[in-house]
Amino acid sequence: MQPEMEQKKKSLKQRLVLKNSLAKEMLSEFLGTFIMIVLGCGSVAQAVLSRGHFGGILTINIGFPMAVVMAIYATGGVSGGHINPAVSFALCLFGRMKWSKLPFYMGAQFLGAFAGAATLFGIYYDALMSFADGKLLITGENATAQIFATYPAPYLSLINAFADQVVATMFLLIIVFAVFDSRNLGVPRGLQPIVIGLLIVVIASSLGMNSGCAMNPARDLSPRLFTALAGWGFEVFTAGNNFWWIPVVGPLVGGAIGGLVYVLFIEIHHSYPNPHFEVEQSEDKPEKYELNVIM
Repeated sequence: MQPEMEQKKKSLKQRLVLKNSLAKEMLSEFLGTFIMIVLGCGSVAQAVLSRGHFGGILTINIGFPMAVVMAIYATGGVSGGHINPAVSFALCLFGRMKWSKLPFYMGAQFLGAFAGAATLFGIYYDALMSFADGKLLITGENATAQIFATYPAPYLSLINAFADQVVATMFLLIIVFAVFDSRNLGVPRGLQPIVIGLLIVVIASSLGMNSGCAMNPARDLSPRLFTALAGWGFEVFTAGNNFWWIPVVGPLVGGAIGGLVYVLFIEIHHSYPNPHFEVEQSEDKPEKYELNVIM
C-alpha cells in the first residue's frame, strides 16, 4: 500500500514538472513580476488608502525596492529575475540573452503584472470601496489610480517626462551591468538582488518626484490596463496629456542607452586579467560573473 501511494505521488509530481526550459523561465518571470506588483504596489496602496497613517513616501521608497529584491530571490536562479521588459531588451541588445526569448519573457512579465494588479485590487477591495464612497478616481485628493500605475506631476511636460524615464532607466541598467561585471568590483554571488534593491531606493529617492520612476513597461502598462477594466475607466490612458506611453517607451530607450554607456565607458576597456584586482580566486568562486541572476 505504501509503495503504491509513493508511486502515485511521484507520478503526479512528474506530470507537473515542466520539461521545457523556456516554459520554466516564463513561469518564473510571471511569478517574479506578480510578486513585485502585489508587494510593491501594495506599499503604495497602504500609504494612499490609509491617507498617510500607515505609510508614505519613505515606506513606498523602501517597500517597492524590497519587493523587487524578494521577486529576484524567488526567481533569479531560474530565469534571472528580469521582471522588467527594459532589462530583458537591454540584455538581448548586448548579447546577454537570445532575441528569440524576448517575446516570451515580455509576455510573461506583462501577464504577471496584470495578475498582480488584479490580486492587489482584491486584497484592498473593501478599502477602495470605502475610500471615496465607492468612486474609483484618477485625479484629485481621493484619487486611487496611482496605486497601480504612475502619473505625472501637474507641471510635467511630455518631453520632460520622456527624458525622466530615459535617464532613470539608463542609470538602472548602468549599475545592473556593473553589478554583474566581475572584472569591475562586482558583487558576491547571491547578494546581487540586495544591491539592485538599494539601487532602486537611490533612484526613487533622487529621480522619483516627476512621475514616480516606473522604469518598467510591465510594471506600469499592465496595472494601468487593469484599472481601465476594473472601474477607473479608459481615462487612465488619457490622463496627464496621454502620459501612458511614456513609462512604456522611455524605459526601453533608457535601458538601451544605459547598457551602451556601460559597455563604451567601462566594459570594453577592461584588461584581462584585471591588474587592479589580482585577488586569489577560491575554488567555488567563478572567474567571471555573467548577468546570470537577471538573465
